[in-house]
Amino acid sequence: MSGAKRRPKPQGTGQGRARSRSSASKTPGTKTTRASSTARRRTPATGRTRGKRGGLLTRYKRFSQRHPFIVGTAKLGMVASLFGMLILAGAVLFFVSRVPDPLLATLDDRPPNVTVLAADGSVLAERGLRRGHIRIDVLPDHLIKAVLATEDRRFYDHWGVDVGGLIRASYQNFRAGTVVQGGSTITQQLAKNLFLKPERTVMRKIEELIYTVWLEQRFTKDEILELYLNRVYLGGGTYGVEAAARHYFGRSARDVNLAQSAVIAGLPKAPSRYAPTRSIKAASARAQVVLDNMVEAGFITEAVARKAGQQPLRLQAKGDDTGYPYAVDWVAAMLPEYVGNHDDALVVQTTIDARLQRLSQEGLRKLLDGKGRTLRAGEGAMVVLDPNTGAVRALVGGRSYKNSPYDRALNARRQPGSAFKPFVYLAALEAGYGPGSVAIDGPVSIRGWTPSNYTNTYKGRVSLRYALDQSINTVAVKLTADVGPGRVAQAAQRLGISSKLNAQPSRALGTSEVTLIELTGAYAPFANGGARVLPHVITHIRTEDGETLYTRQRSAVGRVVAPAHVAAMNEMMSAVVRQGTGKRAAIPRHPAGGKTGTTQNSRDAWFVGYTAHYVAGVWIGNDDNSPMKQVTGGSLPAELWHDVMLAAHKDKRPKALPSPRGPGMPWEGSSAVAQRILPFFDGPNAANRGTGRPLFQRVMGFFGGG
Repeated sequence: MSGAKRRPKPQGTGQGRARSRSSASKTPGTKTTRASSTARRRTPATGRTRGKRGGLLTRYKRFSQRHPFIVGTAKLGMVASLFGMLILAGAVLFFVSRVPDPLLATLDDRPPNVTVLAADGSVLAERGLRRGHIRIDVLPDHLIKAVLATEDRRFYDHWGVDVGGLIRASYQNFRAGTVVQGGSTITQQLAKNLFLKPERTVMRKIEELIYTVWLEQRFTKDEILELYLNRVYLGGGTYGVEAAARHYFGRSARDVNLAQSAVIAGLPKAPSRYAPTRSIKAASARAQVVLDNMVEAGFITEAVARKAGQQPLRLQAKGDDTGYPYAVDWVAAMLPEYVGNHDDALVVQTTIDARLQRLSQEGLRKLLDGKGRTLRAGEGAMVVLDPNTGAVRALVGGRSYKNSPYDRALNARRQPGSAFKPFVYLAALEAGYGPGSVAIDGPVSIRGWTPSNYTNTYKGRVSLRYALDQSINTVAVKLTADVGPGRVAQAAQRLGISSKLNAQPSRALGTSEVTLIELTGAYAPFANGGARVLPHVITHIRTEDGETLYTRQRSAVGRVVAPAHVAAMNEMMSAVVRQGTGKRAAIPRHPAGGKTGTTQNSRDAWFVGYTAHYVAGVWIGNDDNSPMKQVTGGSLPAELWHDVMLAAHKDKRPKALPSPRGPGMPWEGSSAVAQRILPFFDGPNAANRGTGRPLFQRVMGFFGGG
């Protein structure tokens, strides 16, 4: 046992003491001598200890006499610290006494019911905010790791507050000059979601820290993580990973793959912005950030992350196409923004006209299942607004909610093509042109760019009225160059276009992407006499007990178009429907205006039109941006608009479009006003007409039209 450590023998045992006593008794003199010796050895030591104690006390007294202020301050600080600790302890006891059991709150499978009412007060839909509890032990490992890597990588190492994470976040935010990284842990986020309101105050932050510590003491780390995964808001009216997985992917959270897990884990930062039903592009980009975080944390390899990032994001809802799902989803998604995280049953009054909603939904599905199938048109969307208030009367985001809950009316950004031209012509009117002003339809070249017309033909001298109703590209391009692209952009933005507009000359032909709802809303001033409106769907929110939580206060922004220009635009836009590219949209007895739009190779087809009663927009296309078979804005979109609006106006009295009349203000069928302002326009680049590029021009519809 040479290698074994030997335990040292204890010293001063009883046996040793017995031998000493025995030896002393045999030699009487020895005891006295040793006792004296011991006394002599201990006395100096004892004396030094006493002297040291006495010295410290003396020094303290002297210091107190010399520096009474310092000593007094120190005493006061000690008392204050003690008092503060007592206050903190009392606060902890106070807050903890008010804490409900979060487990009971989470395990309750009865989410608050939301009753969605139509504009007439009838029940449009009833459903709870989407929640679902799932145990952490059945969740896939990659989902948990995706959340940890993104939200709280040191979750299992800290006590609820990650001091190091706060320092790092503060440093990164300081460097960026804005908030780019948060320092809240999962436990802090859970405390906020369970117990606190969203306001930002010092007291709320103190409460959050107290609840955080309490949660860490009350539950295990796994229990806290399970609570968080079942309570966190993940967009689209969903709370918890189970509800989110079923809503976005039509499956349980236990069955999601790595790519889908990355999408879900990326949502807590900004649920509305990154929800895949709002923006597939933004959701995919955020998922890639999550995958990169997992690689950085050592949870997956770069090869695994790359493979997951290449998987296409496909959405599928757990449900059916009944109950106006797109409109109800929009309502549910906005509730947290309007009233916060509410646990009460809610009643939401909307602007939806149930009859119009049904007509629009069924009309789109019938069109795509019929002619659309032959013409390779796979998807579509439709929005119907009240032009005077911006109230959304119908909203259809796709042909089948079950197959794809992605809302193309609200969230899809596509090129509008010639449906953007009304803003070009409005800018021209404001610059002094009129419907009767004459332009030259001929080849044009701007810095090497030579756009062509949809028909590949040129008409020569034409009025602006004719150029718009026939959707002539060259005239729109010349007008934009003459009045300035900036002026065109300002006109569009003033009427309601909020998407970013490119600075290229092709802006005139609608190459900047917009959403259907914003484009439809931007046409409303032509129908209402010049006032901009804000498209909206919620007018009132109350609890089931009758407590009002939200009431809409404003419907219109104010006048953005002069009455004379409204009249001139209505003259030209009416011609589009009466005899131009949008004549398939015309409905008997009801004056209407509108504009068609078709993009390159029929990838997008639009018709946005209006009467005095409604403004409605239709988009037809494919999610993968594949071309359709010669579909233009004047075909399928105009036909759907006609069918829905014909039924919508069944009980409406015909009403003229805004046409201010007065001395020197003719409108209907007249171009006298325009001709008095500026009779002729030969184009901004008369010296640069050239011959263009014939082959380039022969490519039918290369830059849109119709």
